[in-house]
Amino acid sequence: MKPDLSVTGKRVLVTAGAGGIGRVIAETFADAGAQVHVCDVDEAALKSLARARPAISTSACDVSDPAQVEALFGDVKRILGGLDVLVNNAGVAGPTGRVEDIAFEDWRRCLAVNLDGMFLCTHLAMPMIKAAGGGSIINLSSSAGRLGFPLRSPYAAAKWGVVGYTASLAIEAGPDQVRVNCIQPGIVEGDRIDRVAAAKAGALGIAVEDQKRRMVQAVSMRTMVTAQDIANTALFLASDAGQHISGQAIPVCGNLETLA
Repeated sequence: MKPDLSVTGKRVLVTAGAGGIGRVIAETFADAGAQVHVCDVDEAALKSLARARPAISTSACDVSDPAQVEALFGDVKRILGGLDVLVNNAGVAGPTGRVEDIAFEDWRRCLAVNLDGMFLCTHLAMPMIKAAGGGSIINLSSSAGRLGFPLRSPYAAAKWGVVGYTASLAIEAGPDQVRVNCIQPGIVEGDRIDRVAAAKAGALGIAVEDQKRRMVQAVSMRTMVTAQDIANTALFLASDAGQHISGQAIPVCGNLETLA
């Protein structure tokens, strides 16, 4: 029997879904038959998505702001009528530097988006998914959530936190048939990794292209991964093909051996 990767009719929320990995996830779910709603802080990106994919509904939202998240879920209830799948994709790279040089407000902002935002969205999504008879929550962690990441301690701390949060929720919500997993992307092609490489190169005093070469040399397959690789994994986890997978941290990275 072929695996059933259809998500036809499933109601899906993707945070930070108007650009980058989030947009590819949102479009992949929509193409597989889901009703998709996205939120984002980037209103220009939301308008671009709405023009290109009018069937995907949108809300402006900073997931670290409880009032904005409340408003987002009001939109989700009104537009989708319920929820089957939550993809907690929103995140920021955070500051780059030695711990003694990182300002507390930069540390807090990194954790506020990457962890607090995930809690706020899950806090409101979980009752809706349980009311639907079960479903799937997919949290975006990172390879920084399984490896040490020098000069990126706030980001690594947040992404390790996502793993513990995922494992705990999977146990807590499993009896209600809610599957909770996280994806740990490696080096994903695109603007975000370009910015990360530039910041790290600046901190180390080397050229950006030299930093990118250093990063790929740490991957067993000597390659970056794509946003579509991440979206495909999320789709699998939310589909019937992944119906018995829960509590897992799944690397999609070409076997990233170390972070430099």
